[in-house]
Amino acid sequence: MNEQSETLFEAPPLGEQERMVEAILFASAEPVTVGELHARLPHGCDAPAALDLLRKRYDGRGVRVVKVGDAWAIRTAPDLAFLMTRETVKTRRLSRAAVETLAIVAYHQPVTRAEIEEIRGVSVSKGTVEQLMELDWIKLGKRRDTPGRPVTFVVTRAFLDHFGLESPRDLPGLKELRAAGLLESAPPPGSEPEDEAEDQEELFTPSPAEED
Repeated sequence: MNEQSETLFEAPPLGEQERMVEAILFASAEPVTVGELHARLPHGCDAPAALDLLRKRYDGRGVRVVKVGDAWAIRTAPDLAFLMTRETVKTRRLSRAAVETLAIVAYHQPVTRAEIEEIRGVSVSKGTVEQLMELDWIKLGKRRDTPGRPVTFVVTRAFLDHFGLESPRDLPGLKELRAAGLLESAPPPGSEPEDEAEDQEELFTPSPAEED
């Protein structure tokens, strides 16, 4: 009886586990963590081993198995991304304040609003933070263990996924950002807050191809 029970609950072969992981990642709109994979796979499966097999199988193909933060996803190979966009590239407009705020959160996280303002030298409007949170590029982090227990901000998994990053450690250097015009020198302390409606820069983000 015990031998029969063990047979009934025996994990499928690793090759079959790989197929299961492939199906889960393919059908998931969001990256999937190893814990979530284990919760869906049959008892006894080895999700990390199946992921490793799958990642190697897709190496050099049109799509890749990539790590996004602490999760995994199937994504188009970076050099083929142009095939997924329309001929007319749409733009997502962010104010200079929003771009700089996003960069500060990415490079200094977890960071409070006061710390962002200290780095930029000007106040950060509520609208700037709300815009970045609506894009799901930043979110609230843990409260700082200081008087007033201010909330902190961190970048999201969606931010990493959007920019093709495994973790914030893969962010480009500050010199590269300035060279690209995405991070400018902060105005001197005491200057007037920026008019975000008028002072805008374009952050070009090709939109996924859509069926007409």
